[in-house]
Amino acid sequence: MRGIILLNGEPHRGEIGAEGAFVVCCDGALRWAQGKVKIDLTAGDFDSLGYAPPGALTYPSEKNFTDGEIALDLLIEKGCGRIDIYGAGGGREDHLFGNLQLLYAGFERGVKTVMHTNYTDVYCAAGEVKWRNKRGITLSLAPVGLSAHIVESEGLKYPLCDLTLRAGSCRGVSNVVEADAARIDCDEGVLFVFEVREEGKW
Repeated sequence: MRGIILLNGEPHRGEIGAEGAFVVCCDGALRWAQGKVKIDLTAGDFDSLGYAPPGALTYPSEKNFTDGEIALDLLIEKGCGRIDIYGAGGGREDHLFGNLQLLYAGFERGVKTVMHTNYTDVYCAAGEVKWRNKRGITLSLAPVGLSAHIVESEGLKYPLCDLTLRAGSCRGVSNVVEADAARIDCDEGVLFVFEVREEGKW
């Protein structure tokens, strides 16, 4: 089963393929998502929207977890093995940083959790990570926490061999997939993986 979380960040420009998925819309995301994608459940404190829609799961605004965390827990409890997050970027960088933590929270619980901004797909990974038919995309890697070690890589413009990515360094930023099949082997730690679909124009 697949789950989708809609958040109150930058409205998603592209299609949201929700067929067969259970969709949780959080608070102010209803403004951009209503009519764009089917919504199975609305949830959150609704401090941004200003009212609670009929049938919504409502929570107090003063709480120790975000609306995104609520939605993630709901979908994992429903048995979702993959969760896609939309509307997680834009406007509030502190919210973006918090939403990145949702990716690791899902990863820790064995659920592939992917954030889709208007430009980039982001997820957490460890062990052998493979890319197929993604030649030409920009790929950036960063450690979750203090460090992550990459044993080797194949199919990337800048080879990664016996490399420890460390917090405070930008070493893993802006690599490029140069083959139809590419891979890395991360034997220690966990990575944030950024697949850049399109670069923003300013």
